[in-house]
Amino acid sequence: MMALSNSSLRLLQPSFFLVGIPGLEESQHWIALLLGILYTLALVGNVTILFIIWTDPSLHQPMYLFLAMLATIDLVLASSTAPKALAVLLVHAHDIGYTVCLIQMFFIHAFSSMESGVLVAMALDRYVAICHPLHHSTILHPEVIGHIGVAVLVRGLILLTPFPILLGRLIFCGATIIGHAYCEHMALVKLACSDTTVNRAYGLAVALLVVGLDVLVIGISYALILQAVLKVPGAEARLKAFSTCGSHVCVILIFYVPGIFSFLTHRFGQHVPHHIHVLLATLYLLVPPALNPLVYGVKTRQIQQRVLRLFYIKATI
Repeated sequence: MMALSNSSLRLLQPSFFLVGIPGLEESQHWIALLLGILYTLALVGNVTILFIIWTDPSLHQPMYLFLAMLATIDLVLASSTAPKALAVLLVHAHDIGYTVCLIQMFFIHAFSSMESGVLVAMALDRYVAICHPLHHSTILHPEVIGHIGVAVLVRGLILLTPFPILLGRLIFCGATIIGHAYCEHMALVKLACSDTTVNRAYGLAVALLVVGLDVLVIGISYALILQAVLKVPGAEARLKAFSTCGSHVCVILIFYVPGIFSFLTHRFGQHVPHHIHVLLATLYLLVPPALNPLVYGVKTRQIQQRVLRLFYIKATI
């Protein structure tokens, strides 16, 4: 009888209600404008990066192939978040189906994990390029890069597939109102009226494993890079070596700093206003995809030259 009752409760509530940015209803059109600008930048910037790398054989090198992976992931991540968030804020399309909500949640978390994995791969690429420059092409040949890309993809899928499966076991018998502009794992867990111990423990374990392990590997890579660069004679040579890491360091900071802050405030920041947390969490998913192409366009001479050449050719046609 209890099982039947639980099943009936779920059937009566087949969808969730996305609030948007609670507490900032009067400003939601301006927030939507900001999100729209970020999404447009993400689309134009990452498609441009992919087009340039795809059409220029001289850029089929490890750093640019990893950049192409990053651009692809950013396109999926931004497109998993922005359209529904804009629909909620602009046309009040608040309802989202149960299955669609779980799919969106899976894509957001899985591709965030993949982006973190690609940043680790890019850090290892910079380590090999600076510490073992003569063996760079033999260590990171195309087959190895392909294996790394597959490993990043598989890790994201394996670690995040249990999320929708575990959520599918929960009973949502109360209000199905999500105080967010998109479906997020912990926001869904907090709505359940059944035991969520396993969901919370697994979510925390995945977050600590992905972020903790990836940040550790990146930190070790840059410690070894710093050690190697300081041994290089001449200030100009050291500056040139450091400059090859500049764009990657900027992308790392753009991705991890807001993400860690959002994670900590979601779990431990009871005194942080909810609308601040929701706004930051939404921006966190759109700011890196929007800024990453700009960072590489400004700080990477080869990309910058190809972009200028591309627009110059279009302007002269």
